[in-house]
Amino acid sequence: MSAFTKSLAISIRRVVASRVRHHSSLTAELIANMDKKATWDRFYTESSSGTTTFKNFEWFFGFDAVRDFIMPLLQTKSHPDAPLQVLDMGCGTSALGPCIYRHSLLPVRVTCADISPVAVRLMQEHIQTKDFQPYNLYSWLEFVELDCTQLHKHFDSSSVDLIVDKGTTDALLRSKEGRRKASLVLKQCLKVLRSSGSLLQFSDEDPDSRLLWLETEAQEPGIVAADVGVQEVGELRGMSYYCYHVTPRPVAQQ
Repeated sequence: MSAFTKSLAISIRRVVASRVRHHSSLTAELIANMDKKATWDRFYTESSSGTTTFKNFEWFFGFDAVRDFIMPLLQTKSHPDAPLQVLDMGCGTSALGPCIYRHSLLPVRVTCADISPVAVRLMQEHIQTKDFQPYNLYSWLEFVELDCTQLHKHFDSSSVDLIVDKGTTDALLRSKEGRRKASLVLKQCLKVLRSSGSLLQFSDEDPDSRLLWLETEAQEPGIVAADVGVQEVGELRGMSYYCYHVTPRPVAQQ
């Protein structure tokens, strides 16, 4: 069992055991089918049933653990008259996107996107019941149902300043049929990012494996190219986590 799978199983059991009657089968289904919409619909439906108190579900860790990786990238506007475009990709019911919205000094348009309409609905309902005021009054927060292999259906090319991926690519790479989708998601990210933009992947995968995968998949002669770096986030609950920073660069023409 990989480190990610162990982390996932522990997180699911800790958070949903008290609410989900058949949490063992749910954990097994998630681990085997983390690239499937139906699996996540079931997860969010069952984990929210039987309770009237909403609680954000955080893969790996929350906003405070990674704010110093994210917020420095939101200090310069790409266009004077437009907010910075931020995508929380595979948001689930995490508080990450809303926290970026609340703490950014510059105006941001934060899109929290997930393939599960159940997760999107839960977050929309939660935000409506809370007084989520942004630091900058011109900031905007939205939740949308979106398959992240098809980012081009929601975003124009070279229109996004920052994409945050906390566990989404990990889930795809560990799925039976997810590696092709993970590669497609990466290429979609590079397509919609501005030349000055960044993709941050937060993961527990060792750099020896993830860097090689990113460097290979982010290079396609004449189509897509990127530079890749890594920083250690730290150790939480006995697991080491990393931030993989991917930045588009001009494509070398053949």
